[in-house]
Amino acid sequence: MRAVVFDAFGADPEVREVPAPEPPPGGAVIRVEATGLCRSDWHGWQGHDPDIRVFPHVPGHELAGVVEAVGSGVASWRPGDRVTVPFVCACGSCAACLSGDHQVCEHQTQPGFTRWGSFAEYVAVDHADVNLVRLPEEMAFTTAASLGCRFATSYRAVTTVGRVRPDEWVVVHGCGGVGLSAVMIAAAAGARVIAVDVSPGALELARRFGAVACIGAEPSEAEPSGGEVSGAEPSGADVAARVRELTSGGAHVSIDALGSPGTCLASIESLRRRGRHVQIGLLPGLTPVPMGRVIGHELELLGSHGMAAHAYPAMLEAVADGTLNPDALVTRSIGLDEAGAALASIGSVPGVTMILPSPR
Repeated sequence: MRAVVFDAFGADPEVREVPAPEPPPGGAVIRVEATGLCRSDWHGWQGHDPDIRVFPHVPGHELAGVVEAVGSGVASWRPGDRVTVPFVCACGSCAACLSGDHQVCEHQTQPGFTRWGSFAEYVAVDHADVNLVRLPEEMAFTTAASLGCRFATSYRAVTTVGRVRPDEWVVVHGCGGVGLSAVMIAAAAGARVIAVDVSPGALELARRFGAVACIGAEPSEAEPSGGEVSGAEPSGADVAARVRELTSGGAHVSIDALGSPGTCLASIESLRRRGRHVQIGLLPGLTPVPMGRVIGHELELLGSHGMAAHAYPAMLEAVADGTLNPDALVTRSIGLDEAGAALASIGSVPGVTMILPSPR
């Protein structure tokens, strides 16, 4: 099969012919019809994820496609089924999974991190009966692929972890794919949403998806800026002060959808008393947190890590009835031959980039 491969952290990704995967016991091989380019892929390529240990490596974890083959013991799936999959593939049998919390499975695997990923014509997925999600026939593969990481993660972060309610103030720091998804979902929940980003194009998309106010931030030298990655980095306390001014005291919920020390700090300092900070963006290394403010204002600090396959039906229903429109987040589609350059320049195009591994 053809796949995007890199041989070392930061090395140029290139398209090569590599062996196609075999279905693992209990797992499946998916023919990839669409796969999203996500900031987490950039983190993995840069060496920020300890799960990538063996080279060469194929990135990619947001995918949708068709079951090509199934391994021994698979009961619910057969070749030809149209599917997507969460980026966390759960084991289904550990204590976390038995409590329904598949997204924090103790023995999780992740395409594009613990094993080769979906920037390829085929990808293997573990524990198919636990992790595959059946797609409605009318749902396009590009729509379904956009759900697997950024949209599903934001959906659970807004509705379940952040517990966003109508008329609450919600501020989203970083309007890449995750952040724009959070803007759309929070607005659909009836919240008043403020978007923060360095990119005018990203903020314009945030307005289109329901933000009632937008704040331009200063770019960070440490992060790619704009669009998918987004580079929202506060200039001192200006962003947090502006949020508190717009909301008469601070947001009820503040989401760091980028993942940098600056956006994490700005998110926490944007909150009103007893507000809720939700961390979605990955934070390499250790990040200082203003615990005095957390204690004095009784703030909640919450992490959100994907969404289990069994929780997808409510989100799919909201997409089917038009309440949510993830299609609007996809701003370009490219082939495998363009994927390496797109990964290296992530953030140069606002919105979500979708990779189509092989035109059919």
